[in-house]
Amino acid sequence: MQAEGAGSQQLLKIINRMALVRHLCANPGLSRADLAGAVGLTKSTVSLLVRELIGEGWLVEREVVATGDLGRRPTPLFIDPARLLLLGAEVGIESVRVVATSLTGEVLASTVASYSNSRTVDACIASLAAALLKVRRQLDPGQQILGLGVGLPGGVNEARGVLHFAPNLGWRDTPFGTLLGEQLQDTPLASVPLFLQNEADVAALGELEFNPSPASDPLLYVSINQGLGAGVIVGDRLLTGSRGFAGEVGHMVLQLDGPRCSCGRRGCAEALIATRAMLGSGDGSAALRSLAAVRAHLVDEDHDTLKAVQSAGRNLGVLLQNLATAYDPGCIVLGGSVVELGQPFLQPALDTLNDYAAAASLPPPTVRTSRFGANAVAVGAAALARYRLTRPALPLADTGITPTEELV
Repeated sequence: MQAEGAGSQQLLKIINRMALVRHLCANPGLSRADLAGAVGLTKSTVSLLVRELIGEGWLVEREVVATGDLGRRPTPLFIDPARLLLLGAEVGIESVRVVATSLTGEVLASTVASYSNSRTVDACIASLAAALLKVRRQLDPGQQILGLGVGLPGGVNEARGVLHFAPNLGWRDTPFGTLLGEQLQDTPLASVPLFLQNEADVAALGELEFNPSPASDPLLYVSINQGLGAGVIVGDRLLTGSRGFAGEVGHMVLQLDGPRCSCGRRGCAEALIATRAMLGSGDGSAALRSLAAVRAHLVDEDHDTLKAVQSAGRNLGVLLQNLATAYDPGCIVLGGSVVELGQPFLQPALDTLNDYAAAASLPPPTVRTSRFGANAVAVGAAALARYRLTRPALPLADTGITPTEELV
């Protein structure tokens, strides 16, 4: 019982420490007294915890700017931008993207590595491990990597580190965490805590964790690439579902007997909105090979390409209407390579969404594009690491194990 009590006290201390870190992430420049009032701890407790956090590299003090007022001015505290870093990686369909960020999301180093001809799990994980180590070498050896997050293109069981199904890569029930851990053995990243989640989920966390203004709640992140998925944040919590499949909105059926999807069904949102929906109009016109070719044809004002892109945009508007009805979101964020097509794709989506709202005499939901652009998933994966490390009492999906217990 005594050991159990000591363990509870230690967990409470970790929770309190991370509460201070999270509050300073959102409200930089507060004093110790400000923090004590904000999180409900005594000033002496906050002073002790702040001293530890400064020593470990979480926080830094800044000089007080003279104002001419009498009396001792409180010292402002900030998240240290340089000593503790995060790694984030996106495992895409054709390449991996890796970034190193500060604790507040500033990208300090990055790389992109295309896969070889082999798309096997082992080959792709080897490419990912090499890219992670390349970014680590770009950093100062004295900088500590606090955590590593990976965004994966499919449903993930985060607690077990298993990728259930990545339809566009053909991977099923892959023990991704174990395999990546084996690749990183005997490297500088061997002991770094590893976190895995679906790519749209981590991109949503990037908008939550690294957003300098308060995040809207609920927040939906819709990712549109070769696949289509969504990350859902409700009340500061990531909604993953009982098996990790929450947010697989690309496989909502929008059209009966529509085009066949990668999952085997017909009429899924992915088949009507994602990249494949724009590579051929289905009316006998020449098929395009890539999204880059779609962009080039749009620049040339090709009629068939514009028609296909606008059709995909209108279908996106239908999907957004369904999501808005289901979640009543404070904000919908759009990201992914297809969003980079710009107005020819986005305007029909917004027009369709606005038409539905007007028909019901309701205001349309707020929609914006991701603030991190092409890095949204990789930066979001770094945010996943911060999200888990700074919420030690938050259990992982499908288990009673907390992140703190897993890291011991």
